[in-house]
Amino acid sequence: MVEVNQNLIRKNITGGRLQMVYRMLEEDLEIQTLLKMSNIMAVGRMRYNDHGPVHSRITSGTALEILRIIGKYRKPNMISDHGMEMEDAEIVVLLGAYLHDIGNSIHRIQHPQHGCYIVDAPLNRILGKVYSRIEDRVKVKCEVLHCIYSSDDEIQCLSLEAGVVKVADGLDMAEGRARIPYDLGKRDIHALSALAIKRVEVSEGGSKPLKIRVYMENPAGIFQVQNVLMKKIATSGIGDLIELTALDMNGRVIMGGS
Repeated sequence: MVEVNQNLIRKNITGGRLQMVYRMLEEDLEIQTLLKMSNIMAVGRMRYNDHGPVHSRITSGTALEILRIIGKYRKPNMISDHGMEMEDAEIVVLLGAYLHDIGNSIHRIQHPQHGCYIVDAPLNRILGKVYSRIEDRVKVKCEVLHCIYSSDDEIQCLSLEAGVVKVADGLDMAEGRARIPYDLGKRDIHALSALAIKRVEVSEGGSKPLKIRVYMENPAGIFQVQNVLMKKIATSGIGDLIELTALDMNGRVIMGGS
């Protein structure tokens, strides 16, 4: 059982091309500025929760953890459709997760669509250093763009990689992410519900491949689970592989579980 936090990115990136891609993401001035702009728009102007670099890292680490669990039971589309390797699926998931919210730099409304054209130049830059074959670059780029576009709650994911990114996005719901907008004066059910979530854990499951446990200090957190996480799971395409349980801080089940 591992907790959803920034440490997962360090745990799941150990070397090779994946490490190279992560380093380029972290060092790319255009990407980092766009992520900072995303927080200016989403947090500073709209009082939403974090959509910047920290959220990108948390989502990326969680997505890679989920892929390595679920990938034992279902082949990623980079393998099944393109005949490529698991590391290529990891690269798609890393890029999709890290960049999925970058469209908030334009506006919260339709941010997945904005993100797809904003990342064109950065993706070309990064993928050109990782893949020598044009065909491989195009395949990876299309799958990354599908992850970004499908991060919208209403859009059905059509690849395992996109579903993994979408669920990982929904799992960054613990109280720290909502603290800034709350301190800025946001007091609606979204903020109060997020503050009730104390930690989220993912692990390999028993009855289903992926076990998700959400711990909350009061039942207000159920709103966050039902209206954020479960909406994403519903259109992820991997909901049949997930066991979701909400618990209080003493480990008593509030919702779900066996």
